[in-house]
Amino acid sequence: MTIRLAIVNDYEVVVHGLASMLRSYSDRIEIVEGDLNSHPASSVDIALFDTFAQSFRDRQRIARLVSDPRIGKVVVYTWSADDPAVSAARVPGISAYVSKRLAAADLVDALERVHAGETPSMDDPGRGPVVTGDWPGREEGLTARESEVLSLITQGYSNNDIVETTMLSINSIKSYIRSAYRKIGVTSRPRAILWGIDHGFQPDHSRLLGDEIPGD
Repeated sequence: MTIRLAIVNDYEVVVHGLASMLRSYSDRIEIVEGDLNSHPASSVDIALFDTFAQSFRDRQRIARLVSDPRIGKVVVYTWSADDPAVSAARVPGISAYVSKRLAAADLVDALERVHAGETPSMDDPGRGPVVTGDWPGREEGLTARESEVLSLITQGYSNNDIVETTMLSINSIKSYIRSAYRKIGVTSRPRAILWGIDHGFQPDHSRLLGDEIPGD
Protein backbone atom coordinates (compact mmCIF):
# COMPACT_ATOMS: atom_id res chain seq x y z
CA MET A 1 0.00 0.00 0.00
CA THR A 2 1.34 3.41 -0.97
CA ILE A 3 1.70 5.86 1.92
CA ARG A 4 0.19 9.30 1.34
CA LEU A 5 2.72 11.82 2.68
CA ALA A 6 2.72 15.55 3.41
CA ILE A 7 6.11 17.25 3.91
CA VAL A 8 5.91 20.15 6.36
CA ASN A 9 8.65 22.79 6.38
CA ASP A 10 8.84 26.51 5.62
CA TYR A 11 11.59 26.30 2.98
CA GLU A 12 10.76 25.21 -0.54
CA VAL A 13 14.29 23.96 -1.20
CA VAL A 14 14.00 21.67 1.85
CA VAL A 15 10.66 20.27 0.67
CA HIS A 16 12.06 19.74 -2.83
CA GLY A 17 15.13 18.06 -1.38
CA LEU A 18 13.06 15.57 0.59
CA ALA A 19 10.87 14.90 -2.44
CA SER A 20 13.97 14.27 -4.55
CA MET A 21 15.33 11.98 -1.84
CA LEU A 22 12.16 9.88 -2.02
CA ARG A 23 11.65 9.96 -5.80
CA SER A 24 12.93 6.41 -6.32
CA TYR A 25 10.27 5.09 -3.94
CA SER A 26 7.14 6.47 -5.62
CA ASP A 27 5.63 2.98 -5.60
CA ARG A 28 5.74 3.11 -1.78
CA ILE A 29 5.49 6.83 -0.96
CA GLU A 30 3.10 9.28 -2.64
CA ILE A 31 3.98 12.88 -1.81
CA VAL A 32 0.57 14.54 -1.72
CA GLU A 33 1.69 18.05 -0.81
CA GLY A 34 4.44 20.19 0.63
CA ASP A 35 3.40 22.81 3.16
CA LEU A 36 5.44 26.00 3.52
CA ASN A 37 4.18 28.16 6.37
CA SER A 38 0.85 26.38 5.97
CA HIS A 39 -1.05 23.42 7.35
CA PRO A 40 -1.78 20.29 5.29
CA ALA A 41 -5.08 20.59 3.46
CA SER A 42 -5.29 17.00 2.22
CA SER A 43 -5.99 13.73 3.98
CA VAL A 44 -2.64 11.99 4.42
CA ASP A 45 -1.34 8.92 6.17
CA ILE A 46 1.74 10.71 7.52
CA ALA A 47 2.79 14.33 7.97
CA LEU A 48 6.59 14.49 7.97
CA PHE A 49 7.67 17.57 9.94
CA ASP A 50 11.20 18.63 8.98
CA THR A 51 12.79 20.59 11.82
CA PHE A 52 15.07 22.69 9.57
CA ALA A 53 14.94 26.30 10.89
CA GLN A 54 11.71 25.50 12.73
CA SER A 55 11.16 26.29 16.38
CA PHE A 56 11.00 22.91 18.07
CA ARG A 57 9.37 24.72 20.97
CA ASP A 58 6.46 25.73 18.76
CA ARG A 59 4.47 22.96 20.35
CA GLN A 60 1.24 24.51 19.13
CA ARG A 61 2.10 23.93 15.48
CA ILE A 62 3.15 20.32 16.01
CA ALA A 63 0.16 19.71 18.27
CA ARG A 64 -2.13 20.99 15.51
CA LEU A 65 -0.68 18.39 13.16
CA VAL A 66 -1.20 15.69 15.77
CA SER A 67 -4.82 16.69 16.42
CA ASP A 68 -5.88 17.01 12.76
CA PRO A 69 -8.18 14.05 11.95
CA ARG A 70 -7.08 14.21 8.30
CA ILE A 71 -3.53 13.30 9.33
CA GLY A 72 -3.00 9.70 10.29
CA LYS A 73 0.36 10.04 12.01
CA VAL A 74 2.99 12.73 12.61
CA VAL A 75 6.68 11.92 12.20
CA VAL A 76 9.38 14.42 13.16
CA TYR A 77 12.44 14.45 10.90
CA THR A 78 15.29 15.68 13.06
CA TRP A 79 19.05 15.56 13.43
CA SER A 80 19.94 12.54 15.50
CA ALA A 81 19.02 10.47 18.50
CA ASP A 82 21.12 12.74 20.71
CA ASP A 83 19.53 15.97 19.49
CA PRO A 84 18.68 17.86 22.71
CA ALA A 85 15.47 19.08 21.13
CA VAL A 86 14.09 15.55 20.96
CA SER A 87 13.97 15.17 24.73
CA ALA A 88 13.31 18.84 25.48
CA ALA A 89 10.17 19.46 23.49
CA ARG A 90 8.22 16.28 22.94
CA VAL A 91 4.60 16.71 21.97
CA PRO A 92 2.12 13.99 22.98
CA GLY A 93 0.83 12.06 20.01
CA ILE A 94 3.90 12.18 17.78
CA SER A 95 4.29 8.71 16.30
CA ALA A 96 8.06 8.71 15.76
CA TYR A 97 11.25 10.71 15.43
CA VAL A 98 13.56 9.80 12.54
CA SER A 99 17.14 10.89 11.95
CA LYS A 100 18.27 13.08 9.05
CA ARG A 101 21.33 10.85 8.82
CA LEU A 102 19.28 7.91 7.55
CA ALA A 103 19.72 6.89 3.94
CA ALA A 104 16.61 7.23 1.76
CA ALA A 105 15.82 3.51 1.86
CA ASP A 106 16.01 3.51 5.66
CA LEU A 107 13.75 6.56 5.88
CA VAL A 108 11.14 4.89 3.68
CA ASP A 109 11.39 1.74 5.79
CA ALA A 110 10.88 3.78 8.98
CA LEU A 111 7.82 5.52 7.52
CA GLU A 112 6.33 2.18 6.53
CA ARG A 113 6.90 0.80 10.00
CA VAL A 114 5.18 3.82 11.54
CA HIS A 115 2.29 3.49 9.10
CA ALA A 116 1.95 -0.17 10.12
CA GLY A 117 1.53 0.85 13.74
CA GLU A 118 5.05 0.30 15.01
CA THR A 119 6.95 2.85 17.09
CA PRO A 120 10.50 2.46 15.83
CA SER A 121 13.36 3.73 17.92
CA MET A 122 15.26 6.62 16.44
CA ASP A 123 18.17 4.67 14.99
CA ASP A 124 21.19 6.92 14.63
CA PRO A 125 23.83 5.74 12.15
CA GLY A 126 26.44 8.05 13.66
CA ARG A 127 27.53 11.63 13.98
CA GLY A 128 28.37 12.19 10.34
CA PRO A 129 26.80 14.82 8.11
CA VAL A 130 23.32 14.73 6.61
CA VAL A 131 23.76 12.65 3.48
CA THR A 132 20.55 13.43 1.60
CA GLY A 133 17.97 16.16 1.20
CA ASP A 134 18.74 19.79 0.49
CA TRP A 135 18.94 23.18 2.20
CA PRO A 136 19.57 26.82 1.28
CA GLY A 137 23.21 27.60 0.53
CA ARG A 138 24.31 24.03 -0.04
CA GLU A 139 25.81 25.10 -3.36
CA GLU A 140 27.88 27.68 -1.43
CA GLY A 141 29.39 24.91 0.69
CA LEU A 142 27.26 25.47 3.79
CA THR A 143 26.51 22.43 5.91
CA ALA A 144 22.91 21.77 6.91
CA ARG A 145 23.52 23.10 10.42
CA GLU A 146 25.32 26.23 9.17
CA SER A 147 22.44 26.83 6.78
CA GLU A 148 19.87 26.42 9.53
CA VAL A 149 21.64 28.92 11.79
CA LEU A 150 22.03 31.40 8.91
CA SER A 151 18.33 30.98 8.05
CA LEU A 152 17.38 31.91 11.61
CA ILE A 153 19.75 34.90 11.55
CA THR A 154 18.10 36.04 8.30
CA GLN A 155 14.73 35.87 10.08
CA GLY A 156 16.08 38.23 12.77
CA TYR A 157 16.78 35.72 15.53
CA SER A 158 19.39 36.64 18.15
CA ASN A 159 21.98 34.09 19.24
CA ASN A 160 19.92 33.37 22.35
CA ASP A 161 16.82 32.92 20.19
CA ILE A 162 18.72 30.41 18.06
CA VAL A 163 19.78 28.53 21.18
CA GLU A 164 16.13 28.35 22.27
CA THR A 165 15.04 27.17 18.81
CA THR A 166 17.72 24.60 18.06
CA MET A 167 18.57 23.57 21.64
CA LEU A 168 22.26 23.77 20.70
CA SER A 169 24.80 25.36 23.03
CA ILE A 170 25.76 28.99 22.58
CA ASN A 171 29.32 27.89 21.78
CA SER A 172 28.05 25.61 19.01
CA ILE A 173 25.91 28.43 17.60
CA LYS A 174 28.89 30.81 17.57
CA SER A 175 31.03 28.18 15.85
CA TYR A 176 28.41 27.65 13.11
CA ILE A 177 28.11 31.41 12.65
CA ARG A 178 31.86 31.86 12.26
CA SER A 179 32.20 29.05 9.74
CA ALA A 180 29.12 30.18 7.78
CA TYR A 181 30.37 33.76 7.62
CA ARG A 182 33.73 32.58 6.25
CA LYS A 183 32.03 30.57 3.53
CA ILE A 184 29.73 33.37 2.36
CA GLY A 185 32.36 36.08 2.72
CA VAL A 186 30.79 38.37 5.32
CA THR A 187 32.06 39.68 8.64
CA SER A 188 28.96 41.14 10.30
CA ARG A 189 25.39 40.15 11.13
CA PRO A 190 23.76 42.90 9.00
CA ARG A 191 25.74 41.75 5.96
CA ALA A 192 24.85 38.13 6.71
CA ILE A 193 21.15 39.08 6.81
CA LEU A 194 21.39 40.90 3.48
CA TRP A 195 23.22 37.92 1.98
CA GLY A 196 20.56 35.57 3.33
CA ILE A 197 17.74 37.66 1.89
CA ASP A 198 19.45 37.67 -1.51
CA HIS A 199 20.08 33.91 -1.47
CA GLY A 200 16.74 32.41 -0.44
CA PHE A 201 17.15 32.14 3.32
CA GLN A 202 13.75 33.60 4.20
CA PRO A 203 10.80 31.23 4.74
CA ASP A 204 8.48 30.59 1.82
CA HIS A 205 4.71 30.95 1.96
CA SER A 206 2.80 28.48 -0.18
CA ARG A 207 1.32 25.02 -0.50
CA LEU A 208 2.72 22.75 -3.18
CA LEU A 209 0.59 19.89 -4.44
CA GLY A 210 2.29 16.63 -5.26
CA ASP A 211 2.63 17.21 -9.01
CA GLU A 212 4.15 20.65 -8.33
CA ILE A 213 7.05 19.25 -6.31
CA PRO A 214 9.98 18.34 -8.55
CA GLY A 215 11.19 14.80 -8.14
CA ASP A 216 14.65 15.47 -9.51
